[in-house]
Amino acid sequence: MSSPKQARQQERRTMAPGEASKISSASDAFLVERSLDGDIPAFETLARRYALLMRSYAARLLSSTSEAEDVVQEALVVAWKTLDSLQDPAKVKTWLMRIVSHKSIDLLRKRKDNSPLESIEPVAAETDSPERRAVAASQLSALSAALSQLPETQRRCWVLRELGANSYQDIAEQLDLSVTAVRGQLARARATLLAEMEEWR
Repeated sequence: MSSPKQARQQERRTMAPGEASKISSASDAFLVERSLDGDIPAFETLARRYALLMRSYAARLLSSTSEAEDVVQEALVVAWKTLDSLQDPAKVKTWLMRIVSHKSIDLLRKRKDNSPLESIEPVAAETDSPERRAVAASQLSALSAALSQLPETQRRCWVLRELGANSYQDIAEQLDLSVTAVRGQLARARATLLAEMEEWR
């Protein structure tokens, strides 16, 4: 049985640069290697493969599809320029998601209130009274303010977990932390937010 490296080498030998149908089904690792050789179609294949996931993820973090599009484009430019820094070509998906995560969080930090919640509409039924809607808006504002006061790592972990629905392992990889550290950061963030939001319970 051949090793993964031998398999990729065999794949390289049997795939010509112009064979688009084969490139589209090639492994991530192979496409990364081709991209490192300057093969733009190979990188475009990677971009198409994960662009939708990246946009969906960024839109969930930013609550803005237009900003998500911009962030993904920036992330792909960064990925192309820094592809040689990727240590494990097989993990390009996680690497791309880490880049778009960092870009999204950077944008969140630039927003006026430094909060990822500013563009989220308060959850209220159409039949709710103006008073109930006002309460929902005030509650969201309070959560936004509390979140902005968290230490950066705690805030990032919270955003990735609660808004991005990432697993602990994914968060750990994106923020270069251990899973244990992620759990600890989330626990502290949740405890702080719970205390700050006590009056709204």
